[in-house]
Amino acid sequence: MIDVELPSGRGADAVTRGFAACLASVTEVPVGELPLPVELGPAVGAWRTWLAERGSGLVPIADPGRFQWPGWWIATVDADGAAGDAPAVAVLAFGTPPGVVLSPQAPGLLGRATADLRIRAAYAVASLDPVIRAVPSSAEMHGTVAGLAVASAAEAPMQLVGSAVAMAGRGLEGDRYAAGAGTFSPRADRRPGYDLTLMAAEVLDELTAAGQVLDFAGTRRNVLTRGIDVNALVGRTFRIGDVLCEGRRPCEPCAHLERLSGPGVLRPLIHRGGLRADIRTDGEIRLGAPIEPA
Repeated sequence: MIDVELPSGRGADAVTRGFAACLASVTEVPVGELPLPVELGPAVGAWRTWLAERGSGLVPIADPGRFQWPGWWIATVDADGAAGDAPAVAVLAFGTPPGVVLSPQAPGLLGRATADLRIRAAYAVASLDPVIRAVPSSAEMHGTVAGLAVASAAEAPMQLVGSAVAMAGRGLEGDRYAAGAGTFSPRADRRPGYDLTLMAAEVLDELTAAGQVLDFAGTRRNVLTRGIDVNALVGRTFRIGDVLCEGRRPCEPCAHLERLSGPGVLRPLIHRGGLRADIRTDGEIRLGAPIEPA
């Protein structure tokens, strides 16, 4: 996403201009290039056509208050303290659970969980083509373990450790996800991607340089890596020392992380929040262990 200011009036009402700013941000297109009808209803139709010409769509969300999707969506909501008949404002949401990452009309809503907002309408921004195309990776595929952390229970503080026992199909010994007690632990059958989480130290370095300090424990990930592109491990088997793992999907940030680790965490970690992986073999992971393709 990119930072976008509210477009000039052009006759459009405030919520339509706010929605346009959110859509321009997520598509990374200058807001002046978007069609901008006067009212939101006609504008949504115009934006659907505009997106369709570019391979994407704007899909109405039937129950936005319960919507869970690790992707982009735009909502019109009541501003804090506004009366029921007050004009709505537009926000851009992301994460599972979702939080507000852009609120051009009401900046005070930034970082708020969408579950805490009165949502009037919402639309997911989605690709029209579900085909998954393999892309050869030229990313760096060798790195080392720069940190290890576990938490004994959901929302408990992360504890830094020098080594951890990896249990196939479960997680790290002493961690809440190995015990099935994490905030997002599956409540029924086991599902992939909940054994282990990885975070790139380089991302934290960049945040620190930009004035947004977040330490490893604050990410609530298990393994801090250095020297390897963790996003490139999605769909790949790899080893951490002697422990065989399989990358499942990005570990995107969410409103829950923002609540636990402080305001301003959600947005800068979008698409840089780390990796969810399965542990395939038992073993021990130590600081300094190599990380490399299997």
